[in-house]
Formats: sequence, C-alpha cells, structure tokens
Amino acid sequence: MLLDPENTLFIRGAMPVLLLTDAPVHDALPLLAAPDGAVPLCEGWSIIPRLTLCVVDGPGDHGIVVPALAAPVVGGADTGTAPSGMDDWCADAEQAGGAVVLSLEQLPEALDWSALLSSGTARGGFMPALA
Repeated sequence: MLLDPENTLFIRGAMPVLLLTDAPVHDALPLLAAPDGAVPLCEGWSIIPRLTLCVVDGPGDHGIVVPALAAPVVGGADTGTAPSGMDDWCADAEQAGGAVVLSLEQLPEALDWSALLSSGTARGGFMPALA
C-alpha cells in the first residue's frame, strides 16, 4: 500500500530512523518497548531503502511503499536537523544494516527520543535492510 510522503519523516544518523503516521501497517507492527533506549528488532519485518521508493515489508500482506524522493529528510552528523538528501539517508541505512521504523499517532513537532521511545503508543523497531 502506498503511503503519502507527507506522512513520513526520514531522519539521518548512524542509526537512521523512519517515522510514519497514518500508516496502514500501524496495528500490525509490534508495540515498541524501549524504556532503556535500546530499540528492539522488529521480528518478521524488513526495509528496502532506495532513493525513489522505500519499502517496509512485513509478514503476510503487511507492508507499505513510500515515494521516498518526495519525502522530507532531516539530520545528519554535520547538519543537526537541516534538510538533507534521501541518497544520504539510504547510505546511512546501508551502513547501519537497516533502520529504525516507528509508526506514531502523529509526527512530532520536535524530536524528543526519550518521549518517542517511552510513549507507549509508538509501534515498530529496528528493521534489517534487504539488498
């Protein structure tokens, strides 16, 4: 199922993150439990990070496709939260071997990792990248 890129936020870093809202896979993803900040593996899920399309693939018929080239990308080691490129996010995901994918009720106005990881409503986890 196609997810509007406006319902996503790609965040660069050593461990890249993809935030989703209004995702049709929200209820299929496991409830996130990361009180100590260690994001668990999202069993049965994977991500295929590409410049034009990003695929989040789950068990059975669960999955989404994001038109990645049109999606917002922020962060990076040198840029804080300044806009960055999808090609850089894909390179981050390749180096990390995957990405953290979190499905939320709504995208946050400001990034507060401790609040996101302990909200009790976020779903997802680390998804390994497929070649």
